[in-house]
Amino acid sequence: QVQLVESGGGLVQAGGSLRLSCAASGRTFSSHNVGWFRQTPGNEREFVARISWSGAITYYADSVKGRFTISRVNANNTVYLQMNSLKPEDTAVYTCAARTRLSSEYLYWGQGTQVTVSS
Repeated sequence: QVQLVESGGGLVQAGGSLRLSCAASGRTFSSHNVGWFRQTPGNEREFVARISWSGAITYYADSVKGRFTISRVNANNTVYLQMNSLKPEDTAVYTCAARTRLSSEYLYWGQGTQVTVSS
């Protein structure tokens, strides 16, 4: 069992930066792949980025490539999402999720943290 708690959201002006954290409980977290997703009211959840269990492999949505960086520190059971050059269209609730190395389904989800980018 893995429990996830996001933090770091807030209000920022366009062009600014935020760093989101996804803190996990559970001794097996280091063996899980982790993804960040975002959602705005009335829209489907959108994939943002993901990182492999070791941190060696990362993948980004085209909309955030070059601006966002996902990383992890397994010793701290934490995954980060560094968001730079933020745009108003990045405004959303950001949620992290975890899946086992052999699964394609994200089984564990956090509650989300609000990111608001003002123009």
